[in-house]
Amino acid sequence: EEVARTLPEDIEIVTFDNTNDFLFASIREVIITLVIAVLLVLLVVLFFLQDFRATLVPALGILVSLIGTFAFMYVAGFSINLLTLFALVLVIGTVVDDSIIVVEAVKAQLDNGCTSAYDASVKAMRGLATTLFTTTLVFMTIFIPLAFVGGTTSIFFRQFGLTMAVAVGISLVNALTLSPAICALI
Repeated sequence: EEVARTLPEDIEIVTFDNTNDFLFASIREVIITLVIAVLLVLLVVLFFLQDFRATLVPALGILVSLIGTFAFMYVAGFSINLLTLFALVLVIGTVVDDSIIVVEAVKAQLDNGCTSAYDASVKAMRGLATTLFTTTLVFMTIFIPLAFVGGTTSIFFRQFGLTMAVAVGISLVNALTLSPAICALI
């Protein structure tokens, strides 16, 4: 519109195809899908755990992982595009797994006779730390090599792979620190 004002009267700018419309519509749909994925994951967790307080732990795990991943994307200079958003949609199920494992292990310790949530959290984490670390490492070794793909498409694969890997890495840190602490408190 700014350029059109500077043109002579007999010249008109006509847009045949605006790819921005498609791009913005796609990003909007991916964001909606991300929100729906988070809600569905939390509903499934609530359904299976049958405890609202236990569902708070994975909910906070998702929130911490997403915020941390967006912070990483900002620091790394990644744009919020279809691939990075798609990576976040895909990783939601994996991000919540670590927190669910912690909640289930703490609940098992409480069912086996632990009298305090703190003791149950400590005992549960003794057996889980190695397992959580190993599964996260395996997941990351799948997606980190995408950062080293050559060619023009490497920019997109790098953003996709590192977004996935960082989200799962943050989930691990959350599962080793915040999730047991929350379990001990609530």
